[in-house]
Amino acid sequence: MNNHCGWIALAGESAVRPRLVGKQNVDWLIIGGGITGLSAAHTLASRFPSQRIALLDRQRVAQGASARNSGFVVSHELPGAGELLGTPGFSGYQLASRIGVAAGLEVRQRIAELDIDCELSDDGYHFAVHEPAHLDAVEQTLETLKAVGAQARFFQAGDLERRLGTAFYSRAIHCGGGNGLLQPARYVKGLADSLPAQVDVYENSAVTDLQRAPGKGWAVRTDAGEVHAKRVLICVGAFLPRVGVQRSGTFPLELSASITRPLTDGRWQHLFDEQGWGVLSTLPGGCTLRLLPGRRLLIRNTVEYRQRDIDAQGLAVRQREHLLGLQKRFPGITAQDLEYTWTGHLSGTRSGEPFFTRLDDGLHTVAGCNGSGVARGTLWGRLLVEMATGADSSLLSDVLSQARPGYLPPKPFFDVGAKARMAWEVWRARNER
Repeated sequence: MNNHCGWIALAGESAVRPRLVGKQNVDWLIIGGGITGLSAAHTLASRFPSQRIALLDRQRVAQGASARNSGFVVSHELPGAGELLGTPGFSGYQLASRIGVAAGLEVRQRIAELDIDCELSDDGYHFAVHEPAHLDAVEQTLETLKAVGAQARFFQAGDLERRLGTAFYSRAIHCGGGNGLLQPARYVKGLADSLPAQVDVYENSAVTDLQRAPGKGWAVRTDAGEVHAKRVLICVGAFLPRVGVQRSGTFPLELSASITRPLTDGRWQHLFDEQGWGVLSTLPGGCTLRLLPGRRLLIRNTVEYRQRDIDAQGLAVRQREHLLGLQKRFPGITAQDLEYTWTGHLSGTRSGEPFFTRLDDGLHTVAGCNGSGVARGTLWGRLLVEMATGADSSLLSDVLSQARPGYLPPKPFFDVGAKARMAWEVWRARNER
C-alpha cells in the first residue's frame, strides 16, 4: 500500500519546483506551502508587487495536509448544546459564524480571481447520524443556524434515504448558506500554479535553523541553502516545533481516507445522482462521507493521536475500517472498489481556536484550523499578512479575540492523555463509523 492520496492523483501533478540551493535575500519568507502559506503569498504579491517573496516547503508544495482533507468549505459549524439560541454561549457562536462566513467568502473569491477549477459546490452538506441521540434538540439547532444566516433543513427516514442512497442514517440537518464542497487538491494546486513570478517557490527544502540575522531580519537555513528575509511568516500547522516554535497549543491528529473507483454499474447509477453530497458526523470520532463527481465515494472514519506516521501495514488496517464503514452504508461495495487510500494530518487545539500571534519582530505565525482548513486556512493567510504589516480590520480583531488555543500539559503527559481521549472519542462514535 503506497499511501497515494486520491485527491492528488485525480488533480494531477504540478511541475516540480527546485530545492533551495545557495543564498537568497528577500523581503518576505513564507515557511509552508499549504493553503495558508499560498494564500499569504498571493496576498503579499498583490499588496507589494515590487517586493521579493520566497516560499519554502519541506516536501512538495500543495501536497501536504491541505490537499489531503475531505474538501468541506466550513462557514457554519453545528452548534453545541451550550451555543444554542437563548443560551449564554450563543454570542460566541455568532462570532464564530461571522468568521466562518468570511472564510467561506475568501475561498470563493480566490477561486473566482484565480480561475481555479476545483469542483466547487455551494449546495451545502449534511450533519447526519445513525443513532438519533447523536442529533437531538433539532428544532433549537435549526433556529440557531437560521439566526446566523445558515439555510438549514431537517431530514429523516425515507426522505434522507432518497437523498443519500442509504438507509444507514436516521436523521440529518442539511446546512447551506455558505457551506460547500470542493476538490481540495485541485484547489491548493490552483493556488500554487497561479502564483505570480515574484514568488520564488522551493520544494524539498526543510528548515533546519531559524535565527535572527545580524542587523535586521531573519536567517533561515536548509540543508543546502540559506534565506535572509526582512520578515517571516510560518504556516506549517501543528508542526511548529520543526522550525523551533514550542508551546503553541497545537497538536497533529492523523486521519486516513479512501476513495473508490467510479461506481458506473447500473445499480450505483440508479442509487446515486450526478450532483454529489457530503456528510459530517456530529461526533469527533465519527465518519465523514462524500459522493464525488463521477460517482466515486470517499470515506474518512479513523482519527488518532500518534507520534509516528502510519506505515504500510497500519494503513492496510485502516483501509479495512474504511471498507467496513462503506459496507454498512452501501452493501455490495468490495475491497476491489477501493482505488486510493492515504493519510493526512489535522492541526488541532484544545479550545478549537487558533494559535495566531507575533512571535518576535518580523516573525509571525498561525496554526490550528481544527478541521476547517480549506476556509479558515485561506482566510488565515490574508489575516496573517495584515497582522505582520500592522494593518487593522474588524475581522482580524474578531479572530484575535478568539485566538486562545488552550493549555496543553507537557510531554509525556499530553501524549498519554491525547491518545486516551481520541481512543474514547472513537469508541463513543463506534456506531457512527
